[in-house]
Amino acid sequence: MSLVLNRLQSKYGSLYRRDNVVLSGTHTHSGPAGFFQYTVFVIASEGFSNRTFEYMVTGIVKSIEMAHRNMKPGKIFINKGIVEGAQINRSPSSYLQNPESERARYSSNTDKEMVVLKMQDLNGAELGLLSWFAIHPVSMNNSNHLVNSDNMGYASYLFEQEKNKGYLPGQGPYVAAFASSNLGDVSPNVLGPRCINTGESCDNANSSCPIGGPSMCIAVGPGQDMLQSTQIIGRIIYRKAKELYDSASQEVTGPLVAAHQWVNMTDVTIQLNSTHTVKTCKPALGYSFAAGTIDGFGSLNFTQGTTVGDPFWDSLRDQILGKPSEEIKECHKPKPILLHTGELTKPHPWHPDIVDVQIVTIGYLAITAIPGEFTTMSGRRLREAVQAEFATNGMENMTIVISGLCNVYTHYITTFEEYQAQRYEAASTIYGPHTLSAYIQLFRGLAKAIATDTVANLSRGPEPPFFKQLIASLIPNIADRTPIGKNFGDVLQPAQPTYRVGEVAEVTFVGANPKNSAENQTHQTFLTVEKYEVTSASWQTVHNDASWETRFYWHKGLLGHSNATIQWHIPDTAQPGIYRIRYFGHSRKQEFLKPAVILPFESASSAFEVVTAW
Repeated sequence: MSLVLNRLQSKYGSLYRRDNVVLSGTHTHSGPAGFFQYTVFVIASEGFSNRTFEYMVTGIVKSIEMAHRNMKPGKIFINKGIVEGAQINRSPSSYLQNPESERARYSSNTDKEMVVLKMQDLNGAELGLLSWFAIHPVSMNNSNHLVNSDNMGYASYLFEQEKNKGYLPGQGPYVAAFASSNLGDVSPNVLGPRCINTGESCDNANSSCPIGGPSMCIAVGPGQDMLQSTQIIGRIIYRKAKELYDSASQEVTGPLVAAHQWVNMTDVTIQLNSTHTVKTCKPALGYSFAAGTIDGFGSLNFTQGTTVGDPFWDSLRDQILGKPSEEIKECHKPKPILLHTGELTKPHPWHPDIVDVQIVTIGYLAITAIPGEFTTMSGRRLREAVQAEFATNGMENMTIVISGLCNVYTHYITTFEEYQAQRYEAASTIYGPHTLSAYIQLFRGLAKAIATDTVANLSRGPEPPFFKQLIASLIPNIADRTPIGKNFGDVLQPAQPTYRVGEVAEVTFVGANPKNSAENQTHQTFLTVEKYEVTSASWQTVHNDASWETRFYWHKGLLGHSNATIQWHIPDTAQPGIYRIRYFGHSRKQEFLKPAVILPFESASSAFEVVTAW
């Protein structure tokens, strides 16, 4: 965030600032890693990748610059509606820990409401959409090795493809953004958790099966595989967003106001009532964090709902990392601490102490930017508290939106009651049992400042650190090599002469490490599918690597050898004609005692015909 702001300020001065810029992740578990700076995330991604980090920062800044250039006067319309059939609560036993009287106020243990903002210019031309809905993008499970979006990304893909006719994905003027909300305990795997060895339900407090334990308890989506499930759930989200978008007529009017603070979340005192205060804790992860969820279990046979530590794991942790203090153990109870990250500072802090809290209001709409993943009831409590604070200070009937995964990542935020059950979400609530209460207090303070026009009096808070010399990537850069007599891009497995729609065209090339291409800022795509146009006697690109119909598989061999397989899943909408598949890559050439050289190459398959029927 800080680097993005620095680059924006170097170009635009004070126009874009920490208070009015929000970075919110659409969310996917299938993206490149290595760009977070805190040690837990660096270790999990096998080191810090400056290549990935720079690519992401550059891309974010570029997108803001494009938006700035295309800015024009316009109108915003809001609409809301209920989405059915897309989600379940993946920790229902935790949800039941909340007071019955509170639960009785809601018809579901997930938030089903979608909020849509429709944006158009003063002539009525459509510019974009911004939508919030609570669902975890984990339709793609942890067996996936492709870099891709998930259900929310697919909904965005469908919307933009509809509005940007004639453009390749990501290249049209219309932008459809599907943002995260209070998705912490919400799964898209709507068939629920079942023991994959017996077929029986494992929807229990420990998400465990009688035979095989937690690793056998897996929730699945509605499709035949995870790709199809992603499409099914994404299409449900897309269709509801389109319905709400098309019927949106209530205009959002009024001033734009932004309030932001940095807060040391390890040391927040919360006033529960006139006589009692509690405090947040230094960060720590509990045992159930290692258990994973029904959407993706852990690999070491930990169990959700664990409230007592294990002597073996405690001893191993103590020998390698040192013992957690009594203070942190007491603060996090009943969480048994697996990793006392808030007391680990080498080579850099393992978790953030300083986090962002932020509200942006447009008229009667308030967007609360949350640095983590709120559970269903946590989001409801925050929305209610912020709305009440606005009302108390003269701003009635405010619409409060939870926008999750904003600015910095701090894992999960459960209610105090859900925390007691210590399932995955609670074990991942890193600032202790009173984390939600702290956020509610902080966001009420921001709401009051906006309502009373005292934002200028808010304390900036302690600025977060920016670390250098992070743990280098543990994945070595190896020079790429080709088989004897072959060049990069040579075809190893050619396309068939003819395909029908619905079939898969597949070509395998002599490949090179895809990471090399990230060092070339002009690299646009790893592949294209091209159709020969007789009238112009030229090849026209119809798909790229962002198209849902294409797949790019890299197969790593020994000593720098690799292959790249490109698939085109030919859609029913494909026009009959002559096609080819092209591959774009970069190879790393490394000579002794000389700096590496990155060399581009490209190749094409033989032409093949697509027909509608034999």
